[in-house]
Amino acid sequence: MTPTVAIVGRPNVGKSTLFNRLVGKKLALVDDRPGVTRDRREGEARLGDLEFRIIDTAGLEEATEESLLGRMRAQTEAAIEDADVILFVVDARVGVLPADRPFAEMVRRSGKPVILIANKAEGGAGMAGAYDAFSLGLGEPIPLSAEHGEGMADLFEALMPLFPEPGEEEEEEDPNKPLQVAIVGRPNAGKSTLINRMVGEDRLLTGPEAGITRDSISLDWEWRGRLVKLFDTAGLRKRARVEDKLEKLSVADALRAVRFAEVVVVLLDATIPFEKQDLSIVDLVEQEGRALVIGLNKWDLVADKPGLLAELKEKAARLLPQVKGAPVVPLSGLAGSGIDPLMKAVFQVYETWNRRISTAKLNQWLQEAIDANPPPAVSGRRIKIRYMTQVKSRPPHFAIFGNQLDALPKSYTRYLVNNIREAFDLPGVPIRVSLRMGQNPYDKERK
Repeated sequence: MTPTVAIVGRPNVGKSTLFNRLVGKKLALVDDRPGVTRDRREGEARLGDLEFRIIDTAGLEEATEESLLGRMRAQTEAAIEDADVILFVVDARVGVLPADRPFAEMVRRSGKPVILIANKAEGGAGMAGAYDAFSLGLGEPIPLSAEHGEGMADLFEALMPLFPEPGEEEEEEDPNKPLQVAIVGRPNAGKSTLINRMVGEDRLLTGPEAGITRDSISLDWEWRGRLVKLFDTAGLRKRARVEDKLEKLSVADALRAVRFAEVVVVLLDATIPFEKQDLSIVDLVEQEGRALVIGLNKWDLVADKPGLLAELKEKAARLLPQVKGAPVVPLSGLAGSGIDPLMKAVFQVYETWNRRISTAKLNQWLQEAIDANPPPAVSGRRIKIRYMTQVKSRPPHFAIFGNQLDALPKSYTRYLVNNIREAFDLPGVPIRVSLRMGQNPYDKERK
């Protein structure tokens, strides 16, 4: 998904000149008179190896809704809503004017990442105005000359952490593509028996002996009109106990099935659940970033079912904090019970795995989380978390931006992950967090 960047600011600060510089063409009219730009103008921009959609906006001015200025302002507000990143431009030569402040507050309230640009700072002439821009509370301003192309390297460095990193781009979802579901577990957990019952035929060899399945077998299936590709896998057990060369190959094949799957059902034997090997398998699924459902097979052999299910759900939450809230579904492959609830859980957790959260909502939540439990201080200086955005889904992956994040304790990152999971209802999926630090444009050592 191509990121969208909006250029905003009061009239005559050089927004259209910056727009033309980024798209590499004179698409926007430029004149010394304020108010030349009235409509939103969009273009395909490139800066270094970054490619993005750029929106030039009318200058922000106080006005009634019915007036021409008011309608121009509404267009700018729509661009802010549409953007992933906002470039807020001030004129470094005249410094910060009273007219800049209400609009700085507007972009701050949007919750979007904001890069403050002090334009018209060519030759260092506007450095005093650039320093003055600190007072807007939008972070460190980047001194820049859109007309002469000065400071574009600093703009590139500021934009780079806000864009998906190589390999983070997401593929378009094909609605006709079958959902890939791998059934994994220890040997003799009943994986093949369950799949035979799901597809309605004895398609896979089963029996009381452990380790009958050697290859990862894929089967096409349809559940309630939705296409599913099921992967039956060899039983996974401790590496030290895998001695036979054929069994080693079988285990490698099962691990490959997990990597290709979108949702993994970890099948436990309800008569002996949550063995150490079960926890290791869940750990593997989390490391691979797959959505998870826990199936409690052989439920027909267990007594005191209502009380036991509550106990096992509590045990799952305690033993598997990395995928807290993963669905726990009792079923019986032999009796054919629990398959519908299992598949409902599979599609529900798949939807969660694909979920995207808007930057505005994320930053509103982030501020509340920081207010409730601020980051610690390091060497007398408090770690500053500025904002965050979701860089991808499948699984949900968030980038947090700020200063000194390399000193942020893992316990605080865990606190944020647990709160994200609860606040945005993300049970049963791994959550990834990247910590990214911006460069200070006034850092002389970097030059």
